[in-house]
Amino acid sequence: MARNATATEIDIFTEDAILNPHEYYRQLRDRGAAIWMDKYDCWVLPRHREVKAGLEDHGTFSSGSGVCLNGMMNDTMAGSSALQSDPPAHTRLRRMLGSRLTPRALNAHKDAIQERADALVSALLDKGSFDVVADFSLSFPISVVPDLLGCPADGRDHLLKWASAAFQATGPMNERTSAALPALQEFLGYTNRLVDENLLSAGGWGDQMLQEARAGEIDEATLPLLLVDYLGPSIDTTTNALSVAIWKLGEQPDQWRAVRRDPTLINNIVDEAVRFEAPIRGFSRLLTSDFETEDGTLPAGDRVFFLYGSANRDERFWQNPNVFDVTRDTTGHVGFGGGIHRCVGQGLAKLEAKALFTALVQKVSEIEVGEPEWGVHNILRGISRMPATLRG
Repeated sequence: MARNATATEIDIFTEDAILNPHEYYRQLRDRGAAIWMDKYDCWVLPRHREVKAGLEDHGTFSSGSGVCLNGMMNDTMAGSSALQSDPPAHTRLRRMLGSRLTPRALNAHKDAIQERADALVSALLDKGSFDVVADFSLSFPISVVPDLLGCPADGRDHLLKWASAAFQATGPMNERTSAALPALQEFLGYTNRLVDENLLSAGGWGDQMLQEARAGEIDEATLPLLLVDYLGPSIDTTTNALSVAIWKLGEQPDQWRAVRRDPTLINNIVDEAVRFEAPIRGFSRLLTSDFETEDGTLPAGDRVFFLYGSANRDERFWQNPNVFDVTRDTTGHVGFGGGIHRCVGQGLAKLEAKALFTALVQKVSEIEVGEPEWGVHNILRGISRMPATLRG
């Protein structure tokens, strides 16, 4: 496909496109299946069909050369983590991450997580008005996941900043990425200290991985980046999904009433929130061979950017995609990625969400929310603050 014939002047990394993305995404979908972004030397795939197909074809769409939109980070991080590797390395790394995230393994933590959720919702009812992000959707995962990993108390207050920086740096080399690099270095320094100074609590997930690494299952030098794989996605993306869910359930009271009438819908809340506002806007891949689209052939050696946030609103796949609906069949959404790189931690995110919304259904009759303020971020799509009140 000729790049000049498909090039677009639309820049999805401007502040306006980040804050108000969906009209930009619609324009890209209407232009074609694959569009060349000359500024970023990359194809963008905005439609569901191509994004879904690409995610399921890890042989053609390689992660082993990095998933970032800037060469410096790809050169530094390629092959270093489960996210940025191909088989067989990816298989070993993901097995180590995933062994603690299977349904059976997570079930052992179900009751403790539910107790935390019950206590948090009760406290927020007593508090009256609160900030959804700081007091609900961030405070919960940032307490659960570091405890499971066995992280010390020191450093936890920086985890949100560090996790955000790790995602920020996967975007193009713009001012946001440059500004995030010092915090990313701090994050890597922190996870290295956890390993080198043996600061992980005995019996926690982090300590278990350390023992497995010392037994030769993986190179111990990769362990700090595996801790980043746990801490980064488990905080930011879960926070963003929970915030969106509360926003829409408060903004659309009929949706909350439907959940209270039928609590089985709790299981669908996070998937619909992740479809409606994908917490991760997208990642890139490197083509190892030509890829056919309905508009032409993308050549091997080119980089592509899977635009999850657009694919999840594609009118060609979804009925009424711009409507948040907890009764929707969300099968096929790409908010958790797909294929062998499908989010390994989604089971934990859904367990946390189920606990929180179970507590809310039992205790809360009404959710009132104010206007959300959105963060400006290369890769993450999330609410930065939003007032709310719960009524029993």
